[in-house]
Amino acid sequence: MDVYIKTYGCTSNKFDSEIMAGLLAKNGFKITNNENADLIIVNTCAVKSTTEEKIISYLSKLSKNNKKVIIAGCLPKINLERIKKTIPNYHAIIDTKSIDKIVDAIKIGNRIEFFSTNNINKLKLPKLSFNEVIDIIKISEGCLSNCTFCATKLSRGKLYSYRPDDIRDCLINGLENNKMEFWLTSEDCSAYGKDLKISLADLLNSLVKIEGKYFIRVGMMNPLNLKTSEIEKLVETFENEKIFKFLHLCAQSFSNKVLKDMKRGYSREDFFKYIKFFRKRIKEITIETDIIVAYPTETEKDFKETIKYIKKIKPAVVNISRFSKRKGTESYKLTPLNTEIAKKRSKKLTKIVKKISLKENKKWIGWKGICIVDEIGKNNSFVGRNYCYKPIVLKSNNNILGKFINVEVFDCTETYLIGSIL
Repeated sequence: MDVYIKTYGCTSNKFDSEIMAGLLAKNGFKITNNENADLIIVNTCAVKSTTEEKIISYLSKLSKNNKKVIIAGCLPKINLERIKKTIPNYHAIIDTKSIDKIVDAIKIGNRIEFFSTNNINKLKLPKLSFNEVIDIIKISEGCLSNCTFCATKLSRGKLYSYRPDDIRDCLINGLENNKMEFWLTSEDCSAYGKDLKISLADLLNSLVKIEGKYFIRVGMMNPLNLKTSEIEKLVETFENEKIFKFLHLCAQSFSNKVLKDMKRGYSREDFFKYIKFFRKRIKEITIETDIIVAYPTETEKDFKETIKYIKKIKPAVVNISRFSKRKGTESYKLTPLNTEIAKKRSKKLTKIVKKISLKENKKWIGWKGICIVDEIGKNNSFVGRNYCYKPIVLKSNNNILGKFINVEVFDCTETYLIGSIL
C-alpha cells in the first residue's frame, strides 16, 4: 500500500511524521510523495486558525474524493468535532501521543480513534528522515507554561524530557547515516530536563563530545526558563564550534502588560537582559523571535512598545502572527480586536522588521567562510548555512548537497544571503 504523509506546522510535527513513516516502512508500506496514494495521513497543526482553515479545506477535498484518510497531529485534541463533521468517512484518527499505533490505525480502520494521555519514548521508534542532510531529534514533549493563547499544550501536554542517553544515541545513529546537521526540537527547548533535574546546557555539553563533523541547531526557547543562574552555562555551551550561533527566543510581545495578560511569566527587561548576555559572548549570534500582534488586550500604546523594543534589539528574524482565537484556551473568551486594526499593526510591524532584517543581512556582505549545504533550491541553486545559521543561496551545476563549502557573500535580501563558491 502506498502512503502519502501531509505535514502541517512545526518541526515537532515533522519529527512525528518521520516516526510514522519509519514505522510504516518497517511494516512493508511504501511512503510516497504522490497525493494519489492509497492512503493519506494528514498530520495537523493547531497553532493558528488560518492553518486550521487550510487543513479543514484539504480534508474537505479529500472527503469529496472519497480518499482513505488518517488524521493525526494536534488538531484532534483541539477540534475533534470539526474534523468529524468535515470528513465523516475518515479511516482513523490518532493524537500526538499515539503515533506508535499508526500501523494498527491503517490495518483496523473503520473510523477507529487512538487517544492517550501517556507519553511514549518516540526516540526508540524507527524513523524515516525526509532530508538527506538534516536529522530532527525531539528532546522533549510538552512544556511548563500556561500561556493564555496557546492550544498546543492541550495536545502535547506537560513537559516530558527524553533521557540524554537516548538523544545521544539518535545523534550517533544520524552520523552513521551521513547526517551532518541536527535540529534539537521541542515545544520549549529551554525547559528541557527540568523534570529530570538536568539542564539544556548539560545535554548540549554531552552531545558536542560526540566525534564527527556536524552542526547542532537548538530550537525555540521560552525566556521564562532562562534563569540568570543557568544562562551563563548555556552561553558557554553555545560557544562550542559544533553549535550554530543561533538563538530562537520567543517574545510574543514587548509590552509588559500584554506579557502579563498572556501569562508569559517574564518581562521585556528579562528578554533584553538575556539577549545582551548572549551578544556579549557571541557578538554575531543570529537572533530570531516571534511576535503576536493584536492580542485582545493590546492597546496602541502596547503595540508601540513592541515596535520600540524590536528596533532596540534588532532581531535578524521576526515571525509575526496576528492573534487568533484557539478553542480551549483562556484567551478564547476574550473579544478580538477589530480586524482592520490587526491588519494595520501586522503590516506596520512587517515593514519595520523587513528593514531591520535587510540591514542586519547587509553586515554579512564580504564575509568568507565555510557553510554546510543543507537544502536544494530552485534553478540550480542550493542553500547553505554558515556558523550563525544564516541562509546563503549558492549557484552550482554540481550536486553540493551535504558538502562543507567555502563561500563568499556578495549580496543579500531581507531573508537570505547570496554567495559564490570559492
